[in-house]
Amino acid sequence: MLPMFTSMRDFDSWLASFRPSIADYKYYTDFNKVFNNVDAIKIPLNILNSLIGSKNIEEDFKKILTQYPETLNCIPILLAKREFDIMAMDEEGQIDFHFDKPNCTNEEYVKFMRKTGLFDLMENHIVNNLVDYVTGIETGLDSNGRKNRGGHLMENLVEGFLCKAGLAKGKSYFKEMYIHEIESKWNIDLSSISNNGGSEKRFDFVVKGKDIVYGIETNFYTSSGSKLNETARSYKTITLETKDLDYFKFVWFTDGCGWRSAKNNLKETFDVLEHLYNIADLESGIISKVLI
Repeated sequence: MLPMFTSMRDFDSWLASFRPSIADYKYYTDFNKVFNNVDAIKIPLNILNSLIGSKNIEEDFKKILTQYPETLNCIPILLAKREFDIMAMDEEGQIDFHFDKPNCTNEEYVKFMRKTGLFDLMENHIVNNLVDYVTGIETGLDSNGRKNRGGHLMENLVEGFLCKAGLAKGKSYFKEMYIHEIESKWNIDLSSISNNGGSEKRFDFVVKGKDIVYGIETNFYTSSGSKLNETARSYKTITLETKDLDYFKFVWFTDGCGWRSAKNNLKETFDVLEHLYNIADLESGIISKVLI
């Protein structure tokens, strides 16, 4: 017999209300991180700025290495690399360049700068300021961090609705709690989830209702992939493992257009999980209606 709440909902209509994105204004670029990274190497970058337009760039570079060897530290980022160790090979063989702890001769570093095109970048005024240039590189590299930031967006969104519903962090709702912490705090048995202590599940949030403890998971998927099917199957398993517990209920908040390509697996969980909600449900006040 299906739970009362899910039997009253139409899966296709519910799925149709999923959002394509929940990106906020800070999602696209973390400029504080960008500026901090640039500030950390601004002095050596400004020293290297003296090479821009140089008519004798190789000799000038060797003089800089002799007087200011710390400038080597910022060479990798000029190639959009964060690693300090860079391997390069040509017809003469392979050289492993270290830029944090110099291991090569000045002549070999000159070869690196020439063959990678960095000398050409500077002596021919292709860029006019290395600080501005690296700011652009850091901005581009920061786009790789969007996946991590995106993973927290749904958590932050759900937490906002928990607070809006009047729940207080550390009192009526808790963030990132392991099964053993839940069992200890409320003296309940969750061995059906933990395989009798053999595994340690952590919930994104835990809400203490009047008579029930709610373990909450959150996620948002903008694209398809095997991860979605694995998640749906895993959460269906948790649902079945806890279905006979009258003191604990599993809650899943999910959304994102990525689910449309994995809707069959999601529907299997939808059919058995009473507390499966999306952002539209949050906006309709589902937390106050069901969890409090």
